[in-house]
Amino acid sequence: MDLVFALENFPRLLKATILTIELTFLSLFFGIFVGVFFAILRASKIKILFFISYYYSYIFRGTPLLVQIFIIYFGLAQLEWIRESFLWIVLKEPYSCAIIAFTLNTGAYSSEIFRSAFETINKGIVEAAESLGLNKINTFLRIKLPIAIRQSLPAYGNEMILMLKGTSLASTVTLLDLTGVAKHIISTTFRPVEVFIVAGSIYLIITFIIHNIIKFLEKKYSFNS
Repeated sequence: MDLVFALENFPRLLKATILTIELTFLSLFFGIFVGVFFAILRASKIKILFFISYYYSYIFRGTPLLVQIFIIYFGLAQLEWIRESFLWIVLKEPYSCAIIAFTLNTGAYSSEIFRSAFETINKGIVEAAESLGLNKINTFLRIKLPIAIRQSLPAYGNEMILMLKGTSLASTVTLLDLTGVAKHIISTTFRPVEVFIVAGSIYLIITFIIHNIIKFLEKKYSFNS
């Protein structure tokens, strides 16, 4: 391994990491809202809402993220009515298509995480909130949602790490994220070992940071604290 070559390309890869972090953060941010929304629908007694949530989760968890990106970026562009609509303003850009694909994907996994968390909430807590005069909306926002978020931290931490690694597929739609820049450097230098070791190390460091942040939050908001 040529350490000098690796160090020379480190700044370029580190700069590309900004886009990787940006894609991860935005996808997770929007994905939380999507996940909570579909988790609520999943608990609905209205069958149509239940089935919409169920099949959304089933489709996006059951198909590869790469396929989802290709369908959104390449597939939708083949539809003439899409190209002639206001949606084309968003769907013609690889960046926005990647965010949409990542959001829908992590939203599907998040919905299952939050659904499981909602189902484990002690019914006595909800009954106590209702006995204090809280309506269903306040009970959900002040009692059920905070408890569900706290209980889902370990599983959601894993989803954050998976989403970080999943953003490497953004390079398939021409985005120069960390993996995209690494592939570009390799295509011009034919030195894959050094480049991928540096890129992999950066991913590993970010994963380490996420892992420890979740671990800290788990301890801070533990029921035993």
